[in-house]
Amino acid sequence: MGKERIVSQNVLASPAGVAGQASRRRTFAVISHPDAGKSTITEALALHARVIGQAGAVHGKGDRRGVVSDWMAMEQQRGISITSAALQFAYRDTVINLLDTPGHADFSEDTYRVLTAVDCAVMLLDAAKGLEPQTMKLFEVCRQRSIPVLTFINKWDRPGQDALALMDEIEQRIGLRPTPLTWPVGIAGNFHGVIDRRTGVFTRMQRSPGGAGLAIEEEMGTAEAAERFGAEWDTAAEELELLAMTEADHDQAAFLAATSTPVLFGAAVANLGVRQLLNILVELAPPPSARPTAAGPDQPIDAPFSGFVFKIQANMNKAHRDQVAFMRICSGRFDRGMVVTHAGTGRPFTTKYAQQIFGQGRDTIDQAYPGDVVGLVNATALGIGDTLYTGTPVEYPPLPSFPPEHFAVVRTSDTGAFKRFRRGIDQLDAEGVVQVLRSEQRGDQSPVLAAVGPMQFEVATYRLEAEFGVIVQLDHLPYEIAARTDAAGQEILRTESNVEVMTRVRDDALLALFPHRWRMRSVAGRHPDLRLDV
Repeated sequence: MGKERIVSQNVLASPAGVAGQASRRRTFAVISHPDAGKSTITEALALHARVIGQAGAVHGKGDRRGVVSDWMAMEQQRGISITSAALQFAYRDTVINLLDTPGHADFSEDTYRVLTAVDCAVMLLDAAKGLEPQTMKLFEVCRQRSIPVLTFINKWDRPGQDALALMDEIEQRIGLRPTPLTWPVGIAGNFHGVIDRRTGVFTRMQRSPGGAGLAIEEEMGTAEAAERFGAEWDTAAEELELLAMTEADHDQAAFLAATSTPVLFGAAVANLGVRQLLNILVELAPPPSARPTAAGPDQPIDAPFSGFVFKIQANMNKAHRDQVAFMRICSGRFDRGMVVTHAGTGRPFTTKYAQQIFGQGRDTIDQAYPGDVVGLVNATALGIGDTLYTGTPVEYPPLPSFPPEHFAVVRTSDTGAFKRFRRGIDQLDAEGVVQVLRSEQRGDQSPVLAAVGPMQFEVATYRLEAEFGVIVQLDHLPYEIAARTDAAGQEILRTESNVEVMTRVRDDALLALFPHRWRMRSVAGRHPDLRLDV
């Protein structure tokens, strides 16, 4: 890993203008439904870029370690991604910024933040299950942000749906026109390799011994492939003719406009088709471009330095026990140690401790360019959504908070651990793991945790114990709806039963909590002047 990461540093430092350096960046996220193989494809891409020597199964079976992007012990134990992670590495003459996202629906807020920081997304589909609910939700976020989407049909080495049926499903259910760039020879579960539709070249693929290394690939002529695979080759050829007749050919303008999606086939756990995916990302994914600002006009990439924080994470490495603010660079050149301005406060901020992140690992970085993700260490003055800049003031749109639907009072019975308890709660709030609410009737000793999904509570209690040594108890509250109100609304709601107003700690917003939507409508009907914003 070390040698390739040095290559990445050299690419970063090579002489070129900001625009030239930005053109060499590809910053993308992998999105999928849980268990579609998202973390596996993330690691397989790193393997093919030769920044790791061997892939590990998601569950780390036998002597195989867990994926590099799943750095949290809870992730490694469960074999799922519950937090986003950043990997940066060099491939060919390109710098890849790959952001792995949580697959579970309960962490959709974290995924949304990540999607604000990328220029492209890889949508991973399970060959057997096709489009699943969480994939649909994440795609809608991409559609709203006009993020180009490239589709990878995963697990083609296992029984699954018909390839043409999956193309129909993509077009019918999400409205993207699928334009396959590779096409499989052999049905799902009997995968022999892929045909490159642009060149007609067939690449036979075999899993490496043990499956942890690069796939064994062999280019084969049409006559030889037809003789070896017989009817399966004939079927693939007929399907290719059908695709040609329907003009399902790649159109770069349509892809960048997010109206079509290039499609590739493979099997991430066996590293089949991953090299093709990585090459396509380098060739077709868009580099960074001018970015919209809160004031309206786009910020050109060659303007003075600017960037925004999209994620905060603490205790990624037990050897460091520090807090890292993940910043997407939007314009200009970043130099470690430069003094920038915090847009929210107008105060200067020194970027002395800046690092390149590779999963749990990290290296000091001296320079970075638009599209890069830089980790600012111990930047406790920064919050999610904060903008940093030099020169002319600029500020990027704030990152919204999702309305919580689950609420619980958190307490510890260990009075000697109260300082650690408060420090842990503050940390979880700063990272956006949960929203922390202050209740007048319960006081500061019993804050209320608010979450989009119940699994966020599991992560919060796990981290409080693992990182801060505090065992807590949760008492769930009977609320399902949170609506923003004001001071006048708070006074009105004091007279209502089964309703409670709390203050969100991170921004002092007043949230009115209701047990269900019917109750909220009933209260609103009796108080027409009451402000309730869901």
